[in-house]
Amino acid sequence: MKFLAGLAALASVAVAAVVPESHDLSIVEREASPATADAACKNGPLTRACWSSGFSIATDFDQKHPTTGKTVSYNLAITNGTCNPDGGADRICFLINGQYPGPLIEANWGDTVTVTVTNNLQSNGTAMHFHGVRQLGSCGADGVNGVTQCPIAPGQSYTYSFIASQFGTSWYHSHFSNQYGDGVVGPMVFHGPASANYDIDLGTYSLSDWYYATAYQVAARTLNNLQSKNGPPAADNILINGTNKNAQGGGKYNYVSVTKGKKYLLRLINMSVDNYIKVSLDNHPLQVISSDYVPTKPFSAQWLTIGIGQRYDVVINANQTAANYWFRAEVNTACQSSNGWYGRAVWSYNGVATADPVSSSFPAISDCTEPTNINPYWVQPVPSGNFPQMAQTLNVNLTGAQVVPGGDVVVVWALNQTTLNVNWSNPTMSYLFNQDTNYPSNLGLIDTVAEGGWNYWLIQQSSGLPPIPHPIHLHGHDFFVLGQGTTTFTGSETLNWSNPPRRDTATVYGGGWLAIAFRSDNPGAWLMHCHIAWHISEGLGMQFLEQPDKITMPEKTAYNNLCSSWNSYQSGMYWQKDDSGL
Repeated sequence: MKFLAGLAALASVAVAAVVPESHDLSIVEREASPATADAACKNGPLTRACWSSGFSIATDFDQKHPTTGKTVSYNLAITNGTCNPDGGADRICFLINGQYPGPLIEANWGDTVTVTVTNNLQSNGTAMHFHGVRQLGSCGADGVNGVTQCPIAPGQSYTYSFIASQFGTSWYHSHFSNQYGDGVVGPMVFHGPASANYDIDLGTYSLSDWYYATAYQVAARTLNNLQSKNGPPAADNILINGTNKNAQGGGKYNYVSVTKGKKYLLRLINMSVDNYIKVSLDNHPLQVISSDYVPTKPFSAQWLTIGIGQRYDVVINANQTAANYWFRAEVNTACQSSNGWYGRAVWSYNGVATADPVSSSFPAISDCTEPTNINPYWVQPVPSGNFPQMAQTLNVNLTGAQVVPGGDVVVVWALNQTTLNVNWSNPTMSYLFNQDTNYPSNLGLIDTVAEGGWNYWLIQQSSGLPPIPHPIHLHGHDFFVLGQGTTTFTGSETLNWSNPPRRDTATVYGGGWLAIAFRSDNPGAWLMHCHIAWHISEGLGMQFLEQPDKITMPEKTAYNNLCSSWNSYQSGMYWQKDDSGL
């Protein structure tokens, strides 16, 4: 049974879209390598390293990206409703365009994406965050109420606009308290090159824990359990692409058909609120080619543990005996995750009658560690700066953040008694508009170093706390994972400076530490937080200001109208703010 770290918690329809044009997927005579990818090389089953106009898998999208001049537009309407995705009893849900999960947002690398969100909820504000999107030059579209915007009041709409400067797989979700756990989520794909070839893109495969109680009810029980040092209630099921059978046999599996001899791209996303989920396809190793938005050098895994907010693109070779096979999604109990049931889907070879499989699983895994063989496709060393010298004297037994001065900045953030509490009516962005630098301490703001400098963060779970892993997510950047450990950081640990893993969500192991680095190259007000919904709701996060004088501000009239509508609604709203607001 899991329980929370010692946190200082507060009391507590059809989509209208422009479909992206597809790239030429014709088969060519020979396989192309990234080194030979050029303007004439087109993306296809044997040339996935290629893209167009000289861009390929070898292009680090933090350095440059295509600009297509095309705009892909979506309208998302959020409404009150009910749902029963696993065949259980109907329960209250928030639906996007009448469905759960919400519709797919997709675009091509370099497209402009606009998303108009209309809040038709009866008694809730909302905001929409596009998880992992760098938001280069568009901080105001990050969708975090209390940081980049006021919430969208009921009856109001707000339009987000940003460039798809990255490629790969992610998701979008509400950043309004625990709201996304009740259905305000959906998948997102930016099509681009890949580090391994495949024949068919199967699209996104969302994984999520599912509770028969609402997210707000579970959050309240979690707070009550905290007093007795018990954990949050266990989830009732795991959904795969929004469906599964339940413990009583109701509901239905997700079904996938494959053709023998073909290779398939599968885009895995953990959209859970509390659980680490491990996945496997019987008899079929997963060839991992991307972690979060960062392409990797391909490696094979029989099981893959996916933290909340993390994504992996994998290639599956349908080269086994034609039969039915279980796709398994289970909570990883080594990560202190708990669930009343397990996720299953049925994968069937064409020509075989679909039936419940009799296949056997790969040997079980028994740890909570992230893959150690994640090597970004783009080799990029990270300068060590002053970190090695400072590491010998860092105080990691803190209850808050410690900034160590130097040419670069090292920040120690202990996961204990650190409480972020935003003001929905006066977000950080409003301070920037008003040129007001008197930020209250509850905003948890830390300045980054000057443009081009490196920021080093050491995140330590303080000793004496329950050994719970925390998936740490950074907005506005991906970061380099210099190292992770399961004990207290001492300063003598070996860190990876030569080619560290790079992603936007990584785990602080239970009782352990996480060292990350990122460069100051994206002006904005950016949130960093634990992606366990109950933890960020209770304030486990902080934000930083990056080059505030260079931030591209959102359109002022639309921003002011958003806040004005929210302030009018907030004065009489039924559900008052009783948590961090995030």
